[in-house]
Amino acid sequence: MGHKMQYDEFRAMNSDIVLAASGAEPSLLREGFQQARRFIQQSEQRFTRFTDTSELADLNRAAGSWFQASADMFQVLQEAQTLARQTDGLFNPAILPALKQAGYDRSMDELRRSAPRIGTLQVLEIQDFRSVQLDSSTQSVYLPDEMQIDLGGIAKGWIAEQAAWQLSEFSDACAVSAGGDMFLIGLPEGGMWWEIGLENPLQAEQDLATLSVTPGAVATSSITKRRWVHHGQTQHHLIDPRTGSPAQTEWLSVTVWAETAAEAEVYAKVLLIGGQQSADVLFDHITSKAYLSVDKNGRVSGSSNYHEVFNV
Repeated sequence: MGHKMQYDEFRAMNSDIVLAASGAEPSLLREGFQQARRFIQQSEQRFTRFTDTSELADLNRAAGSWFQASADMFQVLQEAQTLARQTDGLFNPAILPALKQAGYDRSMDELRRSAPRIGTLQVLEIQDFRSVQLDSSTQSVYLPDEMQIDLGGIAKGWIAEQAAWQLSEFSDACAVSAGGDMFLIGLPEGGMWWEIGLENPLQAEQDLATLSVTPGAVATSSITKRRWVHHGQTQHHLIDPRTGSPAQTEWLSVTVWAETAAEAEVYAKVLLIGGQQSADVLFDHITSKAYLSVDKNGRVSGSSNYHEVFNV
């Protein structure tokens, strides 16, 4: 008897979360779904910047002194620092003051319910996250004085991947999708790959293409998703750390396949901010990752290997 893919859907991290799994008894899958859901909800409480009680809020309040981090927080900060270095600082979690300045000071769900604000925008200078100190012997973190960080995207990717690994202990094949971040383990029964829709950034309810990908991480970053009006200007959540303002981008969305969800998430954002120029530098001779971009006319292009990786 074939094992059908089972699903569990809920809302967390200001995103629609979808858990998918197959290959086990229904009772086992239910247990796996419960465990993954619990992990996602607990992790959201740890990493959110929208409450004063999260570990992230504690870390930001401790800027200028050493902070004892949890194992999960320390792991995400280590990955963040590695990726900040790999991308020459174009990935920079220390953009929190600029995000707040652009009006992204409440959760996206709340922002969409509230009235636009009037006033003027100032340009902020952003500190460099690469100057954060990490001491792995004590699992301690030192944020420079007044640095404030937002781990939203990279934490969401990391959480989706960890939840998928947990779910994989209860199933033969599984996937976790959290907004634009997805992590895939194993293959659906009888399949050679996972099929996922590439959303049309110009018309959200339509797919531009169906992507067929092997297990790993897929992340899409888009400037058309999280938008709001602030001080009379349409803003989006993608801050360019070089300017301190929402990025002026040549592409509407970028999708990246990589081995880890943190990498896929960060590279998708960085390529959206840096455009073709960054793509040429970061994807020169790389075969362990691939990207696909959609421009303002809905045209698709990408890395030299994107046709094989995404089977478009």
